[in-house]
Amino acid sequence: MSKPDALLVDVAALVESGRSNQMSLTVVAGGAVITGRLAPEAVWRQRVSEVLADSARLSAFSGLFTTTAPEDGPPTHLHFHVARILQGAVGIPETGGMYRVAIEDVSAWTMGDFSYSDN
Repeated sequence: MSKPDALLVDVAALVESGRSNQMSLTVVAGGAVITGRLAPEAVWRQRVSEVLADSARLSAFSGLFTTTAPEDGPPTHLHFHVARILQGAVGIPETGGMYRVAIEDVSAWTMGDFSYSDN
């Protein structure tokens, strides 16, 4: 999108203000379909920091995610928690991942997450 969808920005702002991670959303960005739950950026950063801190090889990167992002202006990114990239009938990764997507890169979206089947 050359100009971010104002309604999607409003959804992201509501997630940010509510400090909740229960809003399910599916987006198309760069041709990829990403489905999962939105989280406030601070919650997302904390979780990523914890995962990195537990890694012997990646713990040095943990501190990068503990700094808070500036809160001026509307949200510019969606922060997905327990998310999957859908490829055919499979969700990658199976356990869900942590994705950050620029709102301006979203070309389509819908409320809710898509189910998939490994059958």
